[in-house]
Amino acid sequence: MRKSTLTLTAAALALGLGGAGLAVAQQSDRGMAAADTNGDGAVSLAEARAQAQARFARMDANGDGLLNQEDRSAKRAGRFDRTDANGDGEISMAEMTAAREARESRRAERRAERQARRFERLDTDNSGGISEAEMTAAREARGERREMRRGRGHRGGKGMAIMRRADTNNDGSVSSAEFVAAAEARFARIDADNSGTITAAEREAMREQRRERRQERREARLKATS
Repeated sequence: MRKSTLTLTAAALALGLGGAGLAVAQQSDRGMAAADTNGDGAVSLAEARAQAQARFARMDANGDGLLNQEDRSAKRAGRFDRTDANGDGEISMAEMTAAREARESRRAERRAERQARRFERLDTDNSGGISEAEMTAAREARGERREMRRGRGHRGGKGMAIMRRADTNNDGSVSSAEFVAAAEARFARIDADNSGTITAAEREAMREQRRERRQERREARLKATS
């Protein structure tokens, strides 16, 4: 059975992080296989919580226990410090070149990982190859995603909406407790039978519900413009 993974509400990081918030939001259903730490093909609530806590720790750049605009500043400062390898407060041409080469190497690794994940998603029957039917299904899914993005009307919509839900006290920051609570709430919505685990069937049901909602929105827009 293909691993079932939980999509966490990491788009809460739209708080002050500019386009990064939407970028995180668009990563739903991708790259989350690490949540299934015991490899049993399902994600438990404990695994979902652990992954949410680990992601929060990585994203909390200044280590203050909050996700907000200050993390963006901390990340910029951290990038400068990493590039300034000798710590003299200035970036030389050699340091700039080394940083660029390191970035290119990381990008190549990420591209290879994305390609591997994309192949895995396309190969829905786990045959080791991609059939014409699987390619057609993938094209249709991409078309649905493009239509959904056009329907949102602006780039920050989804990321900011998830951010607002996570920031339950409306203080402009997302705490670790709020971040984990948002992940738990999403887990509960997907765990239709309240078994405490999310199965592959439940994830597929969630996707089908999203497809139906997108179709309803498309039809509503068509009626409004006709």
